[in-house]
Amino acid sequence: MTKQNVVMQEEPAVAVAAAAPTRAGSGGANHARYKKFLSRPDLSSGGGGGKAGSWIESMKASSPTHVKSAAARAVSSFASHDEQDYDGWMKLHPSALDDFEVLAAAWKGKQIVMFLDYDGTLSPIVDDPDRAFMSDEMREAVREVARHFPTAIVSGRCTEKVSSFVELSELYYAGSHGMDIKGPNDGSQHLKAKAENVLCQPARDFLPMIDEVYKRLVETTKCIPGSRVENNKFCLSVHFRCVDEKKWCLLDEKVRSTITDYPRLRLTHGRKVLEIRPSIKWDKGKALEFLLESLGYDGYNDVFPLYIGDDRTDEDAFKVLRDRGQGIGILVSTIAKETNASFSLREPAEVLKFLRRIVEWKQISMEECRV
Repeated sequence: MTKQNVVMQEEPAVAVAAAAPTRAGSGGANHARYKKFLSRPDLSSGGGGGKAGSWIESMKASSPTHVKSAAARAVSSFASHDEQDYDGWMKLHPSALDDFEVLAAAWKGKQIVMFLDYDGTLSPIVDDPDRAFMSDEMREAVREVARHFPTAIVSGRCTEKVSSFVELSELYYAGSHGMDIKGPNDGSQHLKAKAENVLCQPARDFLPMIDEVYKRLVETTKCIPGSRVENNKFCLSVHFRCVDEKKWCLLDEKVRSTITDYPRLRLTHGRKVLEIRPSIKWDKGKALEFLLESLGYDGYNDVFPLYIGDDRTDEDAFKVLRDRGQGIGILVSTIAKETNASFSLREPAEVLKFLRRIVEWKQISMEECRV
């Protein structure tokens, strides 16, 4: 069942059998609430690069400088409106901590498979991407989760970089937005079906092009203070968190003019970062599906995938879970935003609490089974 050394050309087709989740053994009202969340219409998230002006103006509006300026003009009005928006959003995307029992009722009797984004989920967002370290407490929590459930890190960073941050060899890693997937070196104790080391690199043919564009972007953007180009192997990230807002348009123009010569690449944007990726039908959602199949969990209705992430690119995975009617997406965010996730957590500190709680729940469940 496991795909190995997968190499795909542009526009690959991926067929994955959808499965309807079985009803949780017991839960009553909790299960009914969970089903209500799943029945909501999908919320669009957008995903393309879009016009430069639209995303730049949106980013500026939410930047600290503009928020402080608005607050100075109308502190009470702004705060009240912002709180009302977030409170209304939370009714649609309740806290996964506050509603933990709802989730527990839904996944009871099923095999949980955990998918975790890295930046902004397991580690805080920082100015220097090379210093986005996770805490020892978070690492221990992820280690404990992996002891009980198959666990994968799905990140925009290259696999080597994110695995060096996490430092847990027992995990699966899907770097470059899922375009570089590798399994544990020593195999996994969680395999439902026997499988050898997982390896999937659908954009391998793009490596020479990515390296070429990386060199051009480094040269093109070096005149913009604070900008940084990161080579994530199968994709590139142009960070502008430390760039003066007045230079954002210039940076965007330079990036767009560079990739104009490469029609097989596409431009998207995330949290203070521009992403250049191959134009293939592969994303974090496809990576999730690939891993479920490789682990032997695809096509089973007693499997419950959990995906926790904070970025626009995580929406592809959230949407896959919603379309399958199986599992749950949890968005990490302190502000209201359109999402395909059903639940939310505010920040990495809450992610830590959630991971610890799910481990505690599993340990209690195991004890009850022994009695």
